[in-house]
Amino acid sequence: MKRYINKPTMKNTLLILTIGIMIAACGGKSKDAKTELEALKKQRSDIEAKIAELESVIAKTDTSTRVEVATEVITIPLQAQLFKTYIEIQGRVDADESVGLSSEIPGMVTKINVKAGDQVNKGDILAETDSRAIMQQISDLQTNYELAKQVYEKQESLWNQKIGTEIQYLQAKTTKESLEKKMAALQEQLRMTRVISPINGTIDGVNIKLGQTIMPGMSAINVVNFSSLKVKADVAESYSARVKNGNEVLVVFPDMKDSVVTKVNYAARAINPVTRTFAVEAWLTNGKEYHPNMVAKLRINDFQSEKPELVVPVKYVQKSTHESYVMIEENGKAARKVITLGREYSGNAEVLSGLKNGDLLITEGYDLVNEGDKVVSKK
Repeated sequence: MKRYINKPTMKNTLLILTIGIMIAACGGKSKDAKTELEALKKQRSDIEAKIAELESVIAKTDTSTRVEVATEVITIPLQAQLFKTYIEIQGRVDADESVGLSSEIPGMVTKINVKAGDQVNKGDILAETDSRAIMQQISDLQTNYELAKQVYEKQESLWNQKIGTEIQYLQAKTTKESLEKKMAALQEQLRMTRVISPINGTIDGVNIKLGQTIMPGMSAINVVNFSSLKVKADVAESYSARVKNGNEVLVVFPDMKDSVVTKVNYAARAINPVTRTFAVEAWLTNGKEYHPNMVAKLRINDFQSEKPELVVPVKYVQKSTHESYVMIEENGKAARKVITLGREYSGNAEVLSGLKNGDLLITEGYDLVNEGDKVVSKK
């Protein structure tokens, strides 16, 4: 069997050459396309970066395209009120009527008529010492006095009838009067053996026992009038022109967690040369709840505005080089208000100008907003 091998013809040869040239041409164009594509991609990246930069600049300067976000704040309405300042000092409770009583002559206690907590009146006998000797003298003197009195009355009757001598009458009168004076002296000695209350009050302490010997000056029984208590304090000399009689006083008792409002009833004009202070006193109207020598804090009102005025907390006041200002809310926007301040006390200051009644003071977020910023109050 014979094999036939096809030999390339001229036509086939030309076709092969054409395809080869086309493939070669296509290969060159492919390389140019890749280069161009990479160049375009780089240009696109540069353009996008430039666009982003321009958009950022425009967003900062062009308010017409900015979206404003409201800042949340808390506000309080300002209301006019009386502005007061106080002087704060420490004082103590003192009983205007507080006495420690004892027998006025030495003696042994024979009777105690009261106990701690009892209410007593002026003149009540609280205790007694041994007075038997004095009582015996009084008894003996009483007999002699009765006789002398009868003799005198008879001599006086006779003398009025022009009977008897004047000497007899005068002797009878002198004897009676002498015995009266001796009786009065013994009665006074008897009184001195008794412990007698000089005031109305409460027995605050009984320091004696039956059979105990007491001496003059020894405190036997204490009596306090708790309805007559006052608070005393020493105030620095620098406040002498500001503390007057009639000033309102808030008296605080830290240990009792209690307070009472009263007035200064006495402000000394003399300055203590050693301590450079002057004394003030204020009555306590409900004294039974308090105790002498108890510690008290006094807040004396030394200034009060003549009429209600606006007051702002100092912590919300901001300061620039030459002025003080606060931020308030007006129609949903933050407004900067320059103010003039007066006195300051306890974190508050009186506003002399710059604000009006009803203004909404921004308290929370005041340091986060500027003039004209949109704000919204938190609920």
